[in-house]
Amino acid sequence: MKDRQGLIVYVHHLKQAKSLRRYGHVHYISRKMKYVVIYCDVDDIEATTNKVSRLPYVREVLPSYRRFLKTEFENALPDKAKEYDYKSGL
Repeated sequence: MKDRQGLIVYVHHLKQAKSLRRYGHVHYISRKMKYVVIYCDVDDIEATTNKVSRLPYVREVLPSYRRFLKTEFENALPDKAKEYDYKSGL
């Protein structure tokens, strides 16, 4: 599997959101905030960012930092009071 990274692309109008499919996999389109989340290979992230940012309908392109965050949490023990409520059979 190849490593992938997300790009958040803010657009002026959502009509052009479909045309972003050629630059990567469109994962999400926000109608309210007018942005599109696309995923592409990590090797091509800089080239894709440059290509997409030159488009006339794009306001801003931001990389997603999710792959750099630690997603394994330590000391995730449940609260004793909540655990008692779950066992009470409500």
